Amino acid sequence: MLKMKVFAFNDLSVPIIQAPMAGGTNTPNLVSGVANFGGVGSFGFAYATPENIEKSLVTTKKLTAGYINSNFFVFKDVKLPEKETQIKCLEALTSLPFGEQVEFKIPSAPFFISLDDQLGPVWDHRPAIVTFHLGIPNLPIIEKAKSLGIKVGITATNELEALDVVKAGADFIVAQGFEAGGHRGVFDLGTHDDQLKLDDLLVKLTKKISLPIVAAGGLMTGTDIRRVINLGAKAAQMGTAFLCSSEAGTSAIHRDYLLNNQDRETKITNAFSGRPARGIDNTFIKNMQNEPILPFPAQNSFTANLRKTSEIIANGEFVSHWAGENFKKIRNLSCSQILHELKIEFENA
Repeated sequence: MLKMKVFAFNDLSVPIIQAPMAGGTNTPNLVSGVANFGGVGSFGFAYATPENIEKSLVTTKKLTAGYINSNFFVFKDVKLPEKETQIKCLEALTSLPFGEQVEFKIPSAPFFISLDDQLGPVWDHRPAIVTFHLGIPNLPIIEKAKSLGIKVGITATNELEALDVVKAGADFIVAQGFEAGGHRGVFDLGTHDDQLKLDDLLVKLTKKISLPIVAAGGLMTGTDIRRVINLGAKAAQMGTAFLCSSEAGTSAIHRDYLLNNQDRETKITNAFSGRPARGIDNTFIKNMQNEPILPFPAQNSFTANLRKTSEIIANGEFVSHWAGENFKKIRNLSCSQILHELKIEFENA
């Protein structure tokens, strides 16, 4: 096992963190490719079992001595609605114009894997960074990571969340702008989402926060990286920019929509998972706009068979194509080619 050095922003050859994206997009080859280039390669382990986390870290640490980030969702307790609402949720899915037989079943607990269990392989294999999305983990988790020399980053979407991250003792903040693809990082869905664009969020945070800030949301080019660095960020976190890289585990249908459906825009929807997330607009998003849904992540399990069947028959209208607002600038290249172009653009900006 290769020994991982302690993470420092100043040690990055390029100020790029390849964003953690759950669901198999972040492969060992992609993560190690970014890390070997001098950035940070990330895994999105939100739904991963401890066994899969262990395998991913062991494999990747054989491929790189660079910086690896392991990212986790901070799930909240889930309570299903009353039976009457569950029936309405079921009717919403069965009435979709899908045209294929799909079995829908109301999921039951446990709705997610214990974070303590997921973190076991992290403590054993000690990636350079561990980050958290959707909230702040229990403080003993942060303390444990720091005691092992693992740097801790937590997503914030507004100033109040960022101040809470500071109080929790994190090492840096991932500032997620409204342009970002995938799930919104808001802590509490019961409160108003400020929906701040990335540049506005950075301006607010750099005035009040002394912690290093990583910028995330809609960043696709080296010029974008230069812009956020000039606004005070230490690095740019980029996910969509790598979705069509040859090393990514992005599905064929997702790649097709990213490259060949650029007449569409992205939309925020909570219908796939039960939580607001940005993806390419399609029939599912349109039809589910005002329909009842189960809470997150129960809805994610509830729609799993539909998404799987849709993918098998190459019907992308009922699959979640998570993507940032500026996905039309995506590059269909290898990881190293993307990074080379980003570096040149950044240096010339």
